[in-house]
Amino acid sequence: MKPTFGENLFQIVLITMISLLCIITIYPFIHIASVSLSGPAEAGRFGLHFYPKDIDFFAWKQVLFQEKIWIGFGNSTFRTVVGTLLTLVAMSMCAYPLSRRNLPHRNFYTMLILFTMFFGGGTVPTYLLMKELHLMDSLWVYILPGLVPTFSMLVLRNFFMSIPVEVEESAKIDGANDIRILVQIVLPLSKPVLATLALWTAVGHWNAWFDAVLYISDPNKQVLQYFLREIVITNTDAETFGRTTVANFKYEHSIKAATVMFAALPILIIYPFLQKYFVKGTMIGSLKG
Repeated sequence: MKPTFGENLFQIVLITMISLLCIITIYPFIHIASVSLSGPAEAGRFGLHFYPKDIDFFAWKQVLFQEKIWIGFGNSTFRTVVGTLLTLVAMSMCAYPLSRRNLPHRNFYTMLILFTMFFGGGTVPTYLLMKELHLMDSLWVYILPGLVPTFSMLVLRNFFMSIPVEVEESAKIDGANDIRILVQIVLPLSKPVLATLALWTAVGHWNAWFDAVLYISDPNKQVLQYFLREIVITNTDAETFGRTTVANFKYEHSIKAATVMFAALPILIIYPFLQKYFVKGTMIGSLKG
């Protein structure tokens, strides 16, 4: 059937809105990349930047050859990789029992965990707790306090509940115990939601900086986002990069933009590999409560 005028108009409006949304989403990256590769005059110019002018790699050289940046990159990588893996393991061990209908007092345990989404101890009690646990100035303070994010765990629990019970019953008839069922049956069937939760967790770890301000005083254990904040917000890039000459100060905007791009690139590279699981995992994990 030939589309009606209303259907054609709807398609035009829909495509226009999606195109504008894509432009709004992509342009900030284009702007920052252009500024990072431009000379000092062009980088400091007010207005839109769609492509680099007077291409100059001085800012990227400053970033790539700066020791503090690579220290932060290494700590952020450790935090993201180890934290994401441990979080997936801990969430699976917590979500699987809560998804079993034969678990005694299952609803009580679920509500007890859900309570932590709405109420917390606050900054000062949490700081004192980290101090008593001897996690101050330790890389594990980035990982252990938020090892099991409540919302993600509940999404995983809901997905486990959607797996047919008959699959597990047949495995038990063949002699499999609960751990074997979880590892060899449930987790392989949960790849879409696990990939989605891994992406959420990895992005959260990579972008985090406030806990580094609170709990870490050793510069060798600071994360990349902490140095990024120091450069972009508090304007301490002169101290960080050791820039003392008047000529080097002209590259302030370029260096800030290059640092932002350097910090964003790892997630931009990883995301396309997990994107195909993202929508499917989110929708499936949120269907059943």
